[in-house]
Amino acid sequence: MAPEEPAEPVLLGRTGHAALLTLNRPRALNALTHPMIGMIDAALTRWLEEPAVRAVVVTGAGDRGLCAGGDIRAVREDALTGGRTSPAFWRDEYRLNARIARYPKPYVALMDGIVMGGGVGISAHGGVRVVTERSRVAMPETGIGLVPDVGGTYLLSRAPGELGTHLALTGTVMGAADALLCGFADHAVDSRDLPALVTALGEETPAEAVRRFAAQPAGGTLADHRAWIDACYAAESVEGIVARLLDHGHPSAKEAAQTILSRSPTALKATLALLRAARDVESLEAALDAEYRASCAALALPDLPEGVRAQIVDKDRRPRWDPAELAGVGDADVARFLAEPPGGDLGLAAALG
Repeated sequence: MAPEEPAEPVLLGRTGHAALLTLNRPRALNALTHPMIGMIDAALTRWLEEPAVRAVVVTGAGDRGLCAGGDIRAVREDALTGGRTSPAFWRDEYRLNARIARYPKPYVALMDGIVMGGGVGISAHGGVRVVTERSRVAMPETGIGLVPDVGGTYLLSRAPGELGTHLALTGTVMGAADALLCGFADHAVDSRDLPALVTALGEETPAEAVRRFAAQPAGGTLADHRAWIDACYAAESVEGIVARLLDHGHPSAKEAAQTILSRSPTALKATLALLRAARDVESLEAALDAEYRASCAALALPDLPEGVRAQIVDKDRRPRWDPAELAGVGDADVARFLAEPPGGDLGLAAALG
């Protein structure tokens, strides 16, 4: 029996001059549904018009994480029945991500626990991004036959060196220190101080409140691996990257190659193309436009429903990718991810004028 849904999947509140927005699906790791996107957007509109609200604070219910992503089970069901509803969900979700990045009031995201996929989209584009020693931040989409979205390619393409390419292709999870290094977060605090921090955010400016509770996160791992990561992931193709990883000699490089080879070959090649292109875009909106095209393309292919089946539904961790090998993915297959979808583009970059 499926867990009962909470009556209100998004809770709204206040503490002092801060508005509180809490994702409230703890049994589903606060995964985002289409109605939740609308509720969040409506709340941001309302608070923008209230002078008493000086900041917005976003948290997740329960103690496991802010948000594990979008409701990927629903996306799979849609893919299996013709893919009619997911484009509308992504359209509203990506527009919300862009709005968060340009929200004129301080938008404070408490990225405690699991923050993946769509959870990154509602947090890592905010003006004040806070991680804790429990944070687990990742863009694991290639493992389910999808590409990094919600502005993930924009963030990943701007990480130091080739760290973003490594994170995108492998889905490696970042702790607090690595999230700070790669530009997914700004500050670290101890998770035990979060309740006090929320109170302080209602009394002080975000800068003052965060400064008072700032903590030094435990050392990350990515900085120590920059040499082999930068050397291997600079290759022009996924095949080239894998070959360099296998030849490098560092044990972690070989592990990364094995991880990549377990991901969707089609998603890997599309992801690399999107990442390389994202380096040259001038705005988050342009990256979101490209991700929308890619997500719609993935919806029509077999790897997305198969990847979700293997990782989320049956949990056998044995996806049967089609094609099964990198060599089976040609330039025309990748080009599908860059083309305008049948329902039209998202058009966020054009809307900027």
